[in-house]
Amino acid sequence: MKLLVLAAGYATRLYPLTLNKAKPLLDVAGRPMIEHLLDKFADRGDVDRIYVVTNAKFAGDFAHWACGYTTRHPRAPIEVINDRTTSDKDKLGAIGDIHLVIKDTQLDDDLIVVAGDNLFEESADGFLAAARRNAAKDQPTVITYDVGNLEEVRKKYANIQMAPDGRVVLFVEKDPNATSTVTAICLYYFPRNTIKLVARYLEEGNNPDQPGRYISWLYKQVPVYTYQIHGRWLDIGSKETLEQANREFARKQ
Repeated sequence: MKLLVLAAGYATRLYPLTLNKAKPLLDVAGRPMIEHLLDKFADRGDVDRIYVVTNAKFAGDFAHWACGYTTRHPRAPIEVINDRTTSDKDKLGAIGDIHLVIKDTQLDDDLIVVAGDNLFEESADGFLAAARRNAAKDQPTVITYDVGNLEEVRKKYANIQMAPDGRVVLFVEKDPNATSTVTAICLYYFPRNTIKLVARYLEEGNNPDQPGRYISWLYKQVPVYTYQIHGRWLDIGSKETLEQANREFARKQ
């Protein structure tokens, strides 16, 4: 299987920290943020290649970083893919970047997609085992998490509702009518036979940004299932959450 890290954003909310450094390369507890994420996958053996999609501004920085990381973790070589955009004005969007990677690499394998600013505590073993079982039936898997705050779900995250067997029956971004604190995070598993649906989504003229928009379309095309992770999860979108990540990850070392 392949792993795709979405890292093409410009993180303007974190300026000036991200003016000349990509958000996933910012330090968390003394190491680039992206390394805490990749450590969950790089030495597993079943992930045989990691793609990091970024923009023209930061492609060189990621390539330099990747050389060192791959030396330490040779089982999953990293390929940095430049989406050739230079600003928020011409960005492809997260879904556009997923499509670019699928097309440019001629991908024909199961694909894990994760945002480069998502940090989670739990091992990847549980959700990958569940996702593989779903993938055997060509069913994508969306990872969920209980943020414990209903107003946060309504303002920042997705309202996701599941059938008793875990199948997604509703997915609405920033829904003021959300009634559950469980939301979806940007960590997905797409079986190889469903990869072509990304192109179809875009061909229909749908919004190429915000990966949750794709999930809100996808569950109406094919059965999409969920797996809930526990422990700490952080979406690094502000200086406050970056500082929180530094404190919490430093305690674990």
